[in-house]
Amino acid sequence: LEADYCWLRFWGIMLLFGASFGDVRYSVPEEMERGSVIGNLARDLGLKLVEIVERRARIVAEGTRQLCELDYGSGSLLVSERIDREELCVQAAVCVLQYQLLLEDPLKVYSLVLDIQDMNDNSPAFATGKIDLDLVESTVLGRRFPLESAHDPDLGTNSVRDYKLSHNDHFALEINTQMNGIAYPELVLKKNLDRETQAEYTLTISGVDGGNPARSGTASVHIHVLDANDNVPVFSQRTYKASLIENSATGVLVATLNATDLDDGVYGEITYYFSHVSDKTRGIVEIDPVSGEVRVAGQVDYEEASAHELDVQAKDGGGQASHCKLIIEVIDVNDNEPVIAVKSASAMVSEDSKPGTMVALLNVYDLDTGNSGRVKCAISNDIPFKLISEVKNYYMLVTDGILDREMNPHYNITVTAIDSGSPELFSRNVISITVGDVNDNPPTFTQSEYTAKVWENQHRGTLVIRVRAEDLDAGPNAKILYSLSEGMNPETFSSLSVNAETGELFTSRPFDYEQASHYQVGVTAQDGGNPPLSSTCTVRVFVGDHNDNTPVVLYPVQSSGFIPEDLVPLEAPKGYLVTKVLAVDADSGHNAWLSYHVVQASQPNLFTVGLHSGEIRTVRPFVEQDEPKQTLVITVRDNGPQSLSATATVNVVIGDDVPVLNKLFENTDDDSQASYNLTLYLKIALATVSSLLLVLISAVLYFRMCRRGFIYRASSLPVFPTAYGPPRYADVSRCGTVLKDDRYDSFLTTGSWKGDFRFGLSNGPHFSHGRKKKKDES
Repeated sequence: LEADYCWLRFWGIMLLFGASFGDVRYSVPEEMERGSVIGNLARDLGLKLVEIVERRARIVAEGTRQLCELDYGSGSLLVSERIDREELCVQAAVCVLQYQLLLEDPLKVYSLVLDIQDMNDNSPAFATGKIDLDLVESTVLGRRFPLESAHDPDLGTNSVRDYKLSHNDHFALEINTQMNGIAYPELVLKKNLDRETQAEYTLTISGVDGGNPARSGTASVHIHVLDANDNVPVFSQRTYKASLIENSATGVLVATLNATDLDDGVYGEITYYFSHVSDKTRGIVEIDPVSGEVRVAGQVDYEEASAHELDVQAKDGGGQASHCKLIIEVIDVNDNEPVIAVKSASAMVSEDSKPGTMVALLNVYDLDTGNSGRVKCAISNDIPFKLISEVKNYYMLVTDGILDREMNPHYNITVTAIDSGSPELFSRNVISITVGDVNDNPPTFTQSEYTAKVWENQHRGTLVIRVRAEDLDAGPNAKILYSLSEGMNPETFSSLSVNAETGELFTSRPFDYEQASHYQVGVTAQDGGNPPLSSTCTVRVFVGDHNDNTPVVLYPVQSSGFIPEDLVPLEAPKGYLVTKVLAVDADSGHNAWLSYHVVQASQPNLFTVGLHSGEIRTVRPFVEQDEPKQTLVITVRDNGPQSLSATATVNVVIGDDVPVLNKLFENTDDDSQASYNLTLYLKIALATVSSLLLVLISAVLYFRMCRRGFIYRASSLPVFPTAYGPPRYADVSRCGTVLKDDRYDSFLTTGSWKGDFRFGLSNGPHFSHGRKKKKDES
């Protein structure tokens, strides 16, 4: 208990001494059990246990084994491996191990020094268990014979302090302490030898260390009594020193030892050998037993041992020997490449990371010394990263610019470390960094505007078009969902639907060209980021017309109870305008072009109907034999692929007292020419439609041509109320076709011999169309 108390006081003094110099210093006895507590780092450094865990504290050793570890639960420094001072520091007077306590975020390093204290864990041992001495019987009293010393790897009081010799009458043991402090036992003759009385002596020598309790080791001493070898070998130097360059080749001469013996013959023949070799020195050098030359026998590594001490013995043929010490200093060369140790690294860094974000912590060092151990570290300049060193031998790899995953999703950063030796040595380490995606790119449509065509009356769910958007992001940030844009016309919104996954646009109900000829819808593409990003494109859907509407006869009104009668003078000449059949078709384009045909007449070859105008005129003058009342059945056909038709019945009454109006036949030739021109225009329009297959363009051309026509009606013709026609329709052509046009307010007038229809722009001036008068009439 008293010894333990002394150790505790010693550790406390050493801890206070270390703290005063800005680091933590512990005194640790060797051979402590694994898990033993060296000291409480958290308390001694003023750190909290939570801080140790959160800042990923760890113990780092440079170039040495990791003999200790940090207990995160208590903040204590524990022994993790067997600590053997003799293995770590051989016989150095001071055994110090250097560590660092490394804290991250922010980076901070504390110096940690362990003084390894020697324990008496080794017993003295002789190189050989048997010592042979050959003594001549003439040896004078008091003659000293150096014996092999015992070796104890321990230091100080734990090393060999005393030698003891077994009881005998002829020999005594004395200790000779040399300049280097090492004690060598010497056998002293205190009684004359008589070979004839006793030729051999067997003694036991014990080497005792100064530990508590003391340890000892023994060797037997066999003394052979001989004749006349009264001189021992003598070395020219008590201590030899030599220098040896690291990595020297095998066979290189290190030193030559020289000992002399004044005896002749076999007593003067000297043999050299190492009396003690440490584990780190064994096999590195060898000595020639005859010449005393010491040469390199193995790998000389400065990093393993910077110096070697060897005990050399010279023994003559008579068994007498002397000792010397050989000290070999190893000269360091630049034979170690720099070491790049990655202490921590982030496999992924977000592309929105700010400049200066740490992604890796590197420990760069070189086992060489001097200039050879000075290391410079660098990376490429063409990447958005840089190295920062705030603590010796430690580098932080941080971001040095804006990261863009879409341009560079991955970086293989090569770190190069170069020392300052000659020649320079370098090493490289590749750190792989993946750039994490953030939602910084909105979806982009391949087209800002799409155009599609769908025929009317198609089934619900008919594919209209597929829109496609791309997102440069990755993962959920690139997953795109499609939807119809908000704020659209409710009718449009209910007419179309979109597949959220594929972007395919479908019809939600059958289209009716007569209700709407085109739709404009916005499609929004939204990614799966947080917050989500979106973009919108415009889809224009044009509805194609089918011939699905039958012509409707507006005049004469076809009712089951009454069909109006039209009067014609008996004296009416050939080509006289009797009346006009007016019909409309809700379709458009060529599907709405109407033609009129006489399918039945009370009297053939009396009346004719204009093919496109629907005007009924006389074929010849009337005669007395003609019936006064004529009935005509007129068929109105459209121009669709499968023509649809309607039938109108016209009643004509021939009156004697009805005046003949010159205005109804005087320009018959002009009408024929106009009819011919109109037929020509229609043929041109049909050719245009067939060649271009653009229904809308042909319709526009058709409407423009039809505005140039004229419609004639006798003043006696009835007025057509707007209720007879479909809402928002007006007859503005000479073809008898009613066109849908929101720009016109149609109405019929009487009292004019020239204009059958008048129409005007809404909220603007009105214009009337009619045939040009030859005479000025009001």
